[in-house]
Amino acid sequence: MPVERAMTRKFLEDAFAGESMAHMKYLIFAEQAEKEGFPKVAKLFRAIAYAEFVHAKNHFIALGKLGKTEENLKEAIAGETFEVEEMYPVYKNAAEFQGEKEAVRSTHYALEAEKLHAELYEKAKESVAKGEDIEVGKVYICPVCGYTAVDEAPERCPVCGLPGEKFVVFE
Repeated sequence: MPVERAMTRKFLEDAFAGESMAHMKYLIFAEQAEKEGFPKVAKLFRAIAYAEFVHAKNHFIALGKLGKTEENLKEAIAGETFEVEEMYPVYKNAAEFQGEKEAVRSTHYALEAEKLHAELYEKAKESVAKGEDIEVGKVYICPVCGYTAVDEAPERCPVCGLPGEKFVVFE
């Protein structure tokens, strides 16, 4: 049942955002700890990141935001489309104007990947609307820019140039 009271809703939305950011931040911290040779610290970061995910998921459900798969795909398409058409172009322009090279790079990478994500979600939505699961093989993600390929990795990432054999594979 969705939360109806405005103040409680706002608090849960803020808590969802905070727990979501903590989840991602701790996963990034774990990756860094691993690179620096601290595998047990990395394990601790990953474990607590999972706890933060549980908190975020509970808040999300309490807010009444979890729908059926077709509804969730529509929501995902809307989010990806917003990022492609509005958010990242504006962020990238601001970064370019201010001469922030790292921000220009990261927003460019995200913008290019989000275009593909919206297309993939659209195909999935079409399948789900027919009561079918999507026909998709392996999914390859570039760990540098997030470029997404289905069935096989490109020889080199078309966005950042990383060799295809370094892509992360989701089977």
